Amino acid sequence: MRDGSFTPSPARGIPLESTIMDAKNRTILVVGATGAQGGSAARHLLSRGKFAVRALTRHPDSDKAAALRKAGAEVVQGDLDDRESLRAALKGCYGAFGVTNFWEHFEQEYGEGKNLLDAVASAGLTHFVFSTLPYCKKISGGTLEVPHFDLKAQLEEYARRLKLNATFIHCAFYFENFLFFLPPKRQDDGTFAFGFPQGDVPLAGVSVEDMGSIVAPIFERPDEYLGKVVGIVGDDLTGAQYAEKMARILGNKVVYNHIPRETFASFGFPGAEDLANMFEFNRLYIPNRQADLHACRALNPKMQTFETWLKSHRGAFDKVFGREQAATR
Repeated sequence: MRDGSFTPSPARGIPLESTIMDAKNRTILVVGATGAQGGSAARHLLSRGKFAVRALTRHPDSDKAAALRKAGAEVVQGDLDDRESLRAALKGCYGAFGVTNFWEHFEQEYGEGKNLLDAVASAGLTHFVFSTLPYCKKISGGTLEVPHFDLKAQLEEYARRLKLNATFIHCAFYFENFLFFLPPKRQDDGTFAFGFPQGDVPLAGVSVEDMGSIVAPIFERPDEYLGKVVGIVGDDLTGAQYAEKMARILGNKVVYNHIPRETFASFGFPGAEDLANMFEFNRLYIPNRQADLHACRALNPKMQTFETWLKSHRGAFDKVFGREQAATR
C-alpha cells in the first residue's frame, strides 16, 4: 500500500464514524459488474454481506447479470457513455467501485472514465474505490508510453483534483493472461514456451477473482484507506519461476524466454507496443512488489498464489497444452 497525495474529508458533512457504523445498511454501486474486475468486486461484497450491492451493466439480461441477481444484487442498466444512467445508478448510494476498460474502448477510455468521475463527484459519495494504474510516461521521464496504464493514471489525477473520497487500487498482471492472452506455445521439440520483455525481474500477478477480496474490506475500513493507493498482488515471481511452477504442476516442460522490447513491439497484434512498453516499464522501474503482496495477505490470508491458482485451473491448461481434459485428477 502506498500513501496518496491528499487528505479526504467525509462527503456532504457525514461524520466518518457514522458511515462506518451504518455501512451494512448502505449500497455500493459496482460499475462493470458483469466484467472481470467488477464481477469480482460484486461477488465478494455480496458474500461478505456488509453492504447492499447495485450492479451496473450494459447487459442486464445476461447470464452473469442473472447470477448477480440470484446472489442478492440489484441489477441496473447503464453505460459509461450515458451520463444520465450513471447519475441514476448512483442515486442514494453510499459508495461505488469503478473500473474502465482500455482494451474495449482504447483512447475513449479517458472520456468514459471522466463521465464516471463527474457523476461520482455530483453524487457526493462517502467512499469511491477506483481501479487505476501507475503513470508510466511520467515515471519514465517520457521514454515509455503505456496507454492502458497512462490513461488510468490520468483519470486518477483527475479524481484527486475533484477531491473525491477515494481509494485507488493498482491491480497486478492477471494470472488468467497465461490462459487467454499470453499462453505457453508449443515448440518444435514438443516443449512449451512463453516470453515477454520482463528480463529476470519479478512480475507481480494476481487472479482477477481475488481482486474483490481486497476491494470489499477496503470499503469496510474507510478510515484506513481513504486517499491511499492499494496494490493488489497475489504473487511476485520471475518469468522463470512462473515457468517452473507451470512445468511442475501441469506436467509439461515449460520455459520462459526474455523477448527484447523492440522485438515484442514488432509482433504486430493490436496493443503489441503498449504491452512491450508495459513489461519494459516493470523491468526497469518496479524491482518487486513484496510490500503490496504482504499488505494483501494481511487483508486476505487465503489469497491465491500462482501455484494454488494453477492447481485449480489444471483443466483449463489441458486445453492450452492440446490435451483432452483429464477425467479425474
